[in-house]
This record gives sequence, C-alpha cells and structure tokens, in this order.
Amino acid sequence: MELGEAFRRIGAGEARMSLQVLSILHDSVVDGEGLRTVVFFSGCPHQCPGCHNPESWNIRNGTKMTVDEVAVEILSNPLTDVTLSGGEPFMQAKEVKQLARKLKEAGRHIWSYTGYTVEHLLQRGTADQRELLQYVDVLVDGPFLMERRRPGLRFCGSDNQRIWRMICGQPDGLIFP
Repeated sequence: MELGEAFRRIGAGEARMSLQVLSILHDSVVDGEGLRTVVFFSGCPHQCPGCHNPESWNIRNGTKMTVDEVAVEILSNPLTDVTLSGGEPFMQAKEVKQLARKLKEAGRHIWSYTGYTVEHLLQRGTADQRELLQYVDVLVDGPFLMERRRPGLRFCGSDNQRIWRMICGQPDGLIFP
C-alpha cells in the first residue's frame, strides 16, 4: 500500500495526535529480526535498574511529533520493518496504536518491546493497550531484571523476558523459547 493511501485511511484528528519520541534509529539489526527502524518512545513507568536506556524514562525527554510525522520518518526507509521500543510504547498506547495501524497498512512487520507481561496487557491493560496488540507481530515482554541479565540472549536482556509471536492481538507461541 502506498504511503498516501495509508494516511488517507485515518482521520485528520488521529493524524494530529502527538507522541513523545526520544529518537528514531534507522537500520538496526539488534532490535528484532532483519533490518529495522526503531522508535524509542519517551516515558516509562517500570524504570528497571540497569536499563540500557534510562534517558527514556522521563516523558518530557525527546521531541513531540505527530503520528504522521513519525510515520513519514519510518516509511521514508522502504527497506526496514519496525520496532517499537522505549521507554514503554504501551504508556502512549492511544497514540502508538494509530501509528502502528498506519505502519501495518503500509505493509510493515512490527515488533514491540514492553516491560509489561502479555498476560497483564490482556487481562488488566487498557482498551488502547489491547488494541495496540492487534497490530504487533512480535512482542518482547517483561521487565529487564538485572539479576537475570544474560549477555548473548537474542533480542532481550534478561532471561525472564519472552518473545511472543502475536496473531490478532493474542500470543501464538514463543519464538526462541
């Protein structure tokens, strides 16, 4: 689907929703399988000791960007899929779900990191958090735990974190169990 078509499908009000973005990194090979554009969102309620990105904890850090601005930046690179990271992407779920919808409509494969567990998001998460899960293909869940840190793990930092294949917002088995 063309970028313009993906944007026309979402109303103008949703396009003006703003996200607090710490940074956007193109061409990552460590934040999911394949070549990826990674969006690091600002704000994190978990504040895990030993976090690799503590500057992301404060919601005021980074830049305020509209959903469209972030989508244009991501989709400017036709070779990459997308990883939502942070901070905590599910902290801004109302806005991030709009971005994820645009990215899916443009044909992008989406990984998301979260300090929540998938069970928490499904059972106690907000409606926006559950809707965001609908657009995620792979979910890396669980807080980083310094005492369970294991260098060399694929795509996660501690061995309590799990990598889920997601289908229609539901976990469909572990990847790299």
